[in-house]
Amino acid sequence: MRDSLFSRTAALVLATAAAGCAPVQTNDTISPEPAAAMPGAAGNPLLADWTGPYGGIPPFHQVRVRDFEPAMEAAMAQQMAEIDRIAANPAAPTFENTLAAMESAGSALDRVSTIYGVWSSTMNGPEFQSVERTMAPRLAAFSDRITQNEALFRRIEAVYNSPQKSSWTPEQQRLAWRYYTNFVRAGARLDGTAKARLSQINQRLAGLYTNFGQNVLKDETDQFIVLRDTAELAGLPQSLRDAAAAAATARNMPGAWLINNTRSSIDPLLTYSTRRDLRERAWKMFVNRGEEGATANHEIIREILKLRAERANLLGYPTHAHWRLENAMAATPERAMQLMEAVWTPAVARVRQEVADMQAVANAERAGITIEPWDYRFYAEKVRKERYDLDQNQVKPYLQLDKLREGMFWVAGELFGFAFRPVENVPVYHPDVSVYEVTDRASGRHIGLWYFDPYARAGKRSGAWMNAYRNQERYAGEITTIVSNNSNFVKGQPGEPVLISWDDATTLFHEFGHALHGLSSNVNYPSLSGTAVARDYVEFPSQLLEHWLSTPQVLQRFAVHYQTGEPIPQQLVDRIKRAATFNQGFATVEYLASALIDMKLHLAGTADIDPRAFERETLAQLGMPREIVMRHRTPQFGHVFAGDGYSAGYYSYLWSDVITADAAEAFLEAPGGLYDPGVARRLRENIFSIGNTIDPAEGYRRFRGRDPAVEALMRKRGFAPPAGSH
Repeated sequence: MRDSLFSRTAALVLATAAAGCAPVQTNDTISPEPAAAMPGAAGNPLLADWTGPYGGIPPFHQVRVRDFEPAMEAAMAQQMAEIDRIAANPAAPTFENTLAAMESAGSALDRVSTIYGVWSSTMNGPEFQSVERTMAPRLAAFSDRITQNEALFRRIEAVYNSPQKSSWTPEQQRLAWRYYTNFVRAGARLDGTAKARLSQINQRLAGLYTNFGQNVLKDETDQFIVLRDTAELAGLPQSLRDAAAAAATARNMPGAWLINNTRSSIDPLLTYSTRRDLRERAWKMFVNRGEEGATANHEIIREILKLRAERANLLGYPTHAHWRLENAMAATPERAMQLMEAVWTPAVARVRQEVADMQAVANAERAGITIEPWDYRFYAEKVRKERYDLDQNQVKPYLQLDKLREGMFWVAGELFGFAFRPVENVPVYHPDVSVYEVTDRASGRHIGLWYFDPYARAGKRSGAWMNAYRNQERYAGEITTIVSNNSNFVKGQPGEPVLISWDDATTLFHEFGHALHGLSSNVNYPSLSGTAVARDYVEFPSQLLEHWLSTPQVLQRFAVHYQTGEPIPQQLVDRIKRAATFNQGFATVEYLASALIDMKLHLAGTADIDPRAFERETLAQLGMPREIVMRHRTPQFGHVFAGDGYSAGYYSYLWSDVITADAAEAFLEAPGGLYDPGVARRLRENIFSIGNTIDPAEGYRRFRGRDPAVEALMRKRGFAPPAGSH
């Protein structure tokens, strides 16, 4: 998942990336200057208020790349003027004239940077990349000017320590805690010399993050494999051949087939191609993104690690990992490592079994090979077919993207009471994007908008993620949310349905879970809205929604054959269920290898690290199976090195999955199973709707009645529970 690049002042600062009543406004409340007063605003559509239906919509149809830099500069100037007014207010600090005022500040920058973030992740060409390189350090310096404003911090501190705090709503108390702790964590208490160095570090890091991401994007855009002989297509299903032909046509290579350097293209080829030489070539291209030549990222990583370690020391933490995890659910790197190591051992043992099974198949076929990383998916598919009589090519004809989208809508209706309808009166940034209005199914009340951008294209980063274009809030008037889901499915031939794999269908539901988290938000303050929760908790709601894909209610209605319209046969569903924990060794080890490397890199302190050697030596120490590569190798690990987002935090998916597995069992223990209305209501009220208004651990206890137990995760993955676990 990826949140929008910025939201208003509060989210920009606090991220350092049925609710109570709004506070009463008093005569000493600071109001932001009107947007029309901004310098450079005339004629720049990015600076205008969002107008139109649904409380205003992003003006994607008016975007010109040349407008981004002046719009960002003007919006930052306006926001800084608003911040200065709050800091200089002669009235005594109160919740209303300080924290509520900060929640109101920066609305113009919020709008501009939302569209900037969309272009950065989905429409990123050479012209925009030049803007990114210019703006990244300026935005970092801007953020530091806010967190290092001494007069502003004194007011925040006074409000946080106010004797009136006990009379505030719990949400207001949470907001005060968030502002205070995050300003402190961002260096508000440092002396002038340390603040200046901290700002230098942050500006340099912002530039390095931009360079890292642009290097990976360039390799994904410029590197591809062209096939011109039908013999090279051996083993590939028709849907993949059609997609490769369409990709070639899009690059003006009619009559050829093109394999893009993205996971959505490479993984299916590795699964089905009978050409071992082609599998090896494709695998090496993909795992070496950011590895060599002008786009090599190793020196960038080396400098990022040095600067992060220095920043952590300046802020009073032993390592970057300790700084990042302080306010996470795990709280310390040691607790995160304990969980990862507990799962690593049984996962590696499972891989040994999986490799032995695959080698036996290869030997029986007289293939004359030893299983290599580019063989894993291919032979795993053979074992799946032999052991479970399950061929993914038998499943794929029933997994139409459009039908599965309808299935997600149906699940959202059953669990959350939402209804989705397509709308045409909303501008989009690319013809592939579609927009839906979300309403309350019972009352018809408008909830928000959902944008869907499903297909891969040049200039769009790989992977899948959710964005919030606008957060839900109501402290100064009801504002509804706008969210998006973004994927990289390979578009097929015109007029043909897009068929996706079971894994891709799972990811589709996962990202929709993030969207539902944002759409369900029911809070007052935007800084606490939607998915603005701890990194190792935010994946829980999305991982949980994956469980509904395999329910009979979804499969019988929406997993229908793209030619006959017949629902997926029950015997095929039964085989899918029996194979639910198949290949979990591979899935767990490739993920955990990345998570462990991430954490160990950021526990190394100020040591000068050679990323290549560190990756190689650490994996050897861990006993990494030679047949598997990290899911994200270091030079392409955008979660960690294209920003701070998941740095020392990639473990979060596993931490969240402990909670996910436990929560799923809460449904399965109920009379109505995964559709039990009572459990669904508790889920909405205590998890999905509350944002960050309470400690997430407390929210989970209210839902479940206790803390999550790791045994549920081990059962979900088919591993034995760790010895002595509780």
